[in-house]
Amino acid sequence: MATKKGTPPPKDYSSDRGNADELHQHVPTRGPHDPEGHLTTNQGIRVSDNQNQLKSGPRGAVLLEDFVLREKIFHFDHERIPERIVHARGSAAHGYFELYKSQAAITKADLFQRAGERTPVFVRFSTVAGGAGSVDTPRDVRGFAVKFYTKEGNWDLVGNNIPVFFIQDAIKFPDLIHSVKMEADKGYPQAASAHDTFWDFISLMPESTHMVMWAMSDRTIPRSFATMEGFGVHTFRFVNAKGKSTFVKFHWKPKLGLQSTLWDEAVKIAGADPDFQRRDLFERIDTGNFPEWELGVQTFDEEFAESFDFDVLDPTKIIPEEVIPVKMIGRMVLDRYPDNFFAETEQVAYCPANIVPGVDFTNDPLLQGRLFSYLDTQKSRLGSVNFHQIPINAAKCPVMNFQRDGMMQMLQPKGRANYEPNSLNEAGEITGPRECPETGFTTFEEAERESDGSKLRIRAESFADHYSQARLFFRSLHEAEQAHLASALVFELSKVGLAHIRNRVMSNLVNVDASLAQRVADGLAMPLPKASPAAVKPRDLDPSPALRIIEGPRQRKTLEGRCVGILFADGSDLAEINAVKAAVEAAKGKPVLISPKVGGAKLKGGKMLAADGQLAGTPSVTVDAIALVLAPAAAEMLAKDGAAVQFVMDAFGHLKAIGATDGAKALMDKAGVEKDKGVTGLGPDFIKAAGMRFWDREPKVRMLA
Repeated sequence: MATKKGTPPPKDYSSDRGNADELHQHVPTRGPHDPEGHLTTNQGIRVSDNQNQLKSGPRGAVLLEDFVLREKIFHFDHERIPERIVHARGSAAHGYFELYKSQAAITKADLFQRAGERTPVFVRFSTVAGGAGSVDTPRDVRGFAVKFYTKEGNWDLVGNNIPVFFIQDAIKFPDLIHSVKMEADKGYPQAASAHDTFWDFISLMPESTHMVMWAMSDRTIPRSFATMEGFGVHTFRFVNAKGKSTFVKFHWKPKLGLQSTLWDEAVKIAGADPDFQRRDLFERIDTGNFPEWELGVQTFDEEFAESFDFDVLDPTKIIPEEVIPVKMIGRMVLDRYPDNFFAETEQVAYCPANIVPGVDFTNDPLLQGRLFSYLDTQKSRLGSVNFHQIPINAAKCPVMNFQRDGMMQMLQPKGRANYEPNSLNEAGEITGPRECPETGFTTFEEAERESDGSKLRIRAESFADHYSQARLFFRSLHEAEQAHLASALVFELSKVGLAHIRNRVMSNLVNVDASLAQRVADGLAMPLPKASPAAVKPRDLDPSPALRIIEGPRQRKTLEGRCVGILFADGSDLAEINAVKAAVEAAKGKPVLISPKVGGAKLKGGKMLAADGQLAGTPSVTVDAIALVLAPAAAEMLAKDGAAVQFVMDAFGHLKAIGATDGAKALMDKAGVEKDKGVTGLGPDFIKAAGMRFWDREPKVRMLA
């Protein structure tokens, strides 16, 4: 065998016996970062396609024989224990789903048959990127998972507060999450996407562009769980009693409307109260102001699916509500928090594969991968195949089968037979639970019209337009939201150390909107590159006002469910405090009494009034509006206190309503408050203003991209 000059010939190991250690020390390997290496499975088998699952035709079902997918997802699911790899930071509550009107015409699912019937639910909200010990308010997608305890078994609708996702195929999920998690060498940043690895991955995956628009928008810094939407993300099926299929997309619409924070506000909330959204959820339930959402559906048939501009199986696409309106079919109310956080919130196990008769899957390639992944994850995280016996996971209908044993088996099945069918009785009759073709779950018989029987790693051409809906989303936003999105991109990319990654992201943004790309380039002080090649030329689609938060159809200019911080100090007038408090409560808001010391202050007339919170520990970012009930002497004193000045300055800078007595002028002046529609006295004008933000003020208080 010829060798390079100066290189000894390779050792012949064929005669080695019993020297496995030496053999393995000399087996040539290439690391994952070696540009000359080949990507392989853990068994050393070279991978031909790491972008697509193995499917039965371009739009067909994913095949179980895809060992590359199964090994990759299997390894990812078991990388960490026992904390969830994603959605580790979660908060949850019990409640019920109540149906408005029978949906028997489109689904045979029992929970959708009888108007007014209530089905128990357990709902978990979560962040994606951070660990269990991270904060509630980072810029991040929020999980929105609902477990319905139906009479036919558990149905898990496991979605997010965003209707689309970063990737089209589940085989890329480990890559996505690895990129957004803490960098492998540094172990930071925690719960943040503003770093090299995430944006490197995103810049190389044009299909992620639409989701990036959502992720950089105000949608990912929600004010409260109670003021954010939820989505099933995928296209599912409803199947009625006659076996007819109807495509369906699920939406959760909050009763209180949509409300988000500003970025500066979210950052400060994280420091003031890391558990802000968890606390908010619990306090709403405690006070009887139960969070509530309506369940809406977009339903359509095969003919519409074929005629739509995009593939309905593509999880990076939406169907605008102006094209198919969302029909409200029921409401969900959360009215009880867990008795024990670990036993319920941490041990709850959701799985998209948990469905009931009348609900079925489609060939969405991301959904198909999730059907495998979640069940495997629960075994790793909860330690046993019997995780379904934990009370929070247990079905509330009869469970009968012959599955036995396993770690932590809590049931005690009786009898000899642990198989089906069996006839172990004296009469020789078939006994025990049997399959039931009439009422059991049957998979919808979908014709594989596009499959010729080929087994392919391929992406359907109908998935190829990566920019048109991203453009639709951006151009549908209110101009203030567009500025926030552009500023978020500037902030995130400013944290990216490699210039070529920033350039690649901007190249993709040119395909979305040239003005957006230019704003980002200007914010980075970098030249704007040319547009990156696009598989499909982006199209201009009709804007969708339903996508807006500001001045959108689900904005609520109301004080209901919101907090007003009432700042008082020595010499404040009790009658004025009580008047504001009563007016806030009458508007279904929550008054929070704040003073320099938590024990309270000595009011005009000498009476002491206790506070709900100390000024320095209850900054204005924790409330939705502020009322300053101050005497002139107290205002002058507080104007010398940094916490008090910041309290007012932040409220003004975060575009909130400020109501004040004449005596508060010294503090207002020190904080730089300028008169506008949101700066009022303490009368009815303040109560009206307290349910709003004043976007006209924003250009005066901060620079945006």
